Amino acid sequence: MLGTLYGIGVGPGDPDLLTLKAVKILGRVGHVYAASSSSNDYSLALEIVRDHLRDGVPVHFLDFPMTFDKNHQEEAWRANCDTVAEQLENGVDVAFLTLGDPMTFSTFIYLWRTIKYRLPSVPVEIVPGITSYQAAAACAGVALAEAEETLTIISGAKGGRRLSDILPFSDNVVLMKAYKQFPQILDQIRRFGLEDSVCFVSRCGLKGQVVEKDFRALEDLKPHYLSLLIVKKGAR
Repeated sequence: MLGTLYGIGVGPGDPDLLTLKAVKILGRVGHVYAASSSSNDYSLALEIVRDHLRDGVPVHFLDFPMTFDKNHQEEAWRANCDTVAEQLENGVDVAFLTLGDPMTFSTFIYLWRTIKYRLPSVPVEIVPGITSYQAAAACAGVALAEAEETLTIISGAKGGRRLSDILPFSDNVVLMKAYKQFPQILDQIRRFGLEDSVCFVSRCGLKGQVVEKDFRALEDLKPHYLSLLIVKKGAR
């Protein structure tokens, strides 16, 4: 009998935003996995849930390289699949931790697809988590959407190109992963004359949290990895 793969969204950083369902599952699984980059073995997701893990449960890091090289990515996905599938084939229930929500710009998506291809009958349960942009909007006091407004969530990992594609058609835009090519992203905001319609949030709910609505203060900023922008074309 195969074990169950649990994709656990642990929220944006504040341990108090972990769901009760996540806590219950984490207290009974037989193995826990967390993503880390190739350069370190630290996981914020693991720190968020550490107090809720069963005593003695094995915890291992999976390497998800931060690269756009497709071959390198797929090689890592297959290696991670091999590691997790071994436990599942032995009947062990495993949890994979992911910041925010497992189905929103998450490394879990790649692991889930690869494992389902290898083990089509494996049981999977996905536990949603509070996203960084939900938490950011709450702490900044910025409405994400109201009435008939539209909301679009995009990635800024490749700079501001997607922002320029979306802004003409969406009332509100959340740009995740805003730490890369930040000057280019700000240039696109200037291009649309939306300097007064931007809210920048970094390390939401964590030590060093930053909430900034003054566009001029962003121009010399070097954003932390955990940073996003909320752009509201109809800002009041």
